[in-house]
Amino acid sequence: MAAKKGDKRADLAGPGISTYRKVDKTLPKGYESVLDVKETQRAIYAVKDYIERNMNKQLNLMMVQVPLIVEVASGVNDMLDRDGSRTPVDFNAGLGLKEPIRASVVQAATKWKRMALAEFKCEVGEGINTDMRAVRKDYFLDHDHSSYVDQWDWERRITAEDRNLDYLKDTVKRIWKVLTGADRLARRMYPQLDDTDVPRLPPRLKFIHAEDLLDRYPDLPRKQRETAILKEWDAVFIVGIGWTLDDGYPHEMRAADYDDWVTETITKRGRTYHGLNGDILVWNHITQRRHELTSMGIRVTKETLKRQLKMSGLEHYLELPYHKAILNDRIPLSIGGGIGQSRTQMLLLQKAHLGEVSVTIWPKELKRICERKNIHVLE
Repeated sequence: MAAKKGDKRADLAGPGISTYRKVDKTLPKGYESVLDVKETQRAIYAVKDYIERNMNKQLNLMMVQVPLIVEVASGVNDMLDRDGSRTPVDFNAGLGLKEPIRASVVQAATKWKRMALAEFKCEVGEGINTDMRAVRKDYFLDHDHSSYVDQWDWERRITAEDRNLDYLKDTVKRIWKVLTGADRLARRMYPQLDDTDVPRLPPRLKFIHAEDLLDRYPDLPRKQRETAILKEWDAVFIVGIGWTLDDGYPHEMRAADYDDWVTETITKRGRTYHGLNGDILVWNHITQRRHELTSMGIRVTKETLKRQLKMSGLEHYLELPYHKAILNDRIPLSIGGGIGQSRTQMLLLQKAHLGEVSVTIWPKELKRICERKNIHVLE
């Protein structure tokens, strides 16, 4: 169903073709980076090392190698959503092969990680963390979206009894403790980050279900609802993303074959809430906008996988090796997520643009805007 101008669900369809006028308005006037390019690079690697070490400690993870390319036929690549609008880069690999390998550049390691738990023989309570790199060619390129993606893609083995909201929230709190610690580290290294008007990350974040967020702001589209709550709370975790809400639309589309967004969790005011997943969002004081740091969730069981695929019209996926592995109990129950590395560093180092902390490609028009606004984009 096509979104219309003014429709509450219009922002589910993405930005479409843009003249970058909105991006021009978003990027701050009179901007001056707190750290120069050399200090920025040193800070990036200090923050990266801190987050990796402490995430691994908090969640009992180990660093492992992660693929950049996978076979298309495996069904392992992440489709990001369930409407088929974001497709991976595919190509034939294997010079001289009678039947070349049809390969796909990873968009995220979400499904691969769950299979890797078994390969690396992780026990319950153990998990893996990766320094993941990916390509997402169908992203609109602005100040905080890039075709080049770097994430701490992590996964942890759990039991059936762990599949509940309390376990999800405890995991979110552990991750938040790491991120706030990284914020303090960056400010200790470079005290000038504390001399700005940008406050430290709050010690606690607010948990709110997508259904309650809709109740709170019934006349606002999704992104505007997120903006509104972040003006009240600097950091929130929105629970239950993917299930159809009372207005007839999901808070946001989510892929049907990894996060569990159909499981019933609680009943409140005679209404049943769904979903064991969510996003950490913060208020970015430089861009004065919402800023997503991570999506994460408890993964599907074979029962919820079948239900979500049926709801999404994707039941043919059940013939793929990854999906068969879930149906046949060959890969473990798990929880996992991806924390944007450049997104996090952009926030903690008080940068206006993702290109200040990562090297990738940007449209000429966007680079001209950045040059006018004194934003140094790395090339």
